[in-house]
Amino acid sequence: MNLFEGHGNREAKIRYLDGDFQILSPGSYVVCAMTGKQIPLDELRYWSVARQEPYADVISAIDADRRAGVLPNQRR
Repeated sequence: MNLFEGHGNREAKIRYLDGDFQILSPGSYVVCAMTGKQIPLDELRYWSVARQEPYADVISAIDADRRAGVLPNQRR
């Protein structure tokens, strides 16, 4: 059985760690904090440990860092 099968089409609850994540509540996807797009767990590659947010792609992750004011040389 695939790790992500059998959990229906519902949102998973995740704890985001450095280089890994822990599934707190089973599901098949998480929702991008920037775009609202559903991200299948097997495609989840970008997240913020500090903000505990998932991102659909690298652009969304950078935009979130910009919004949070944490990019190098960024004025607040």
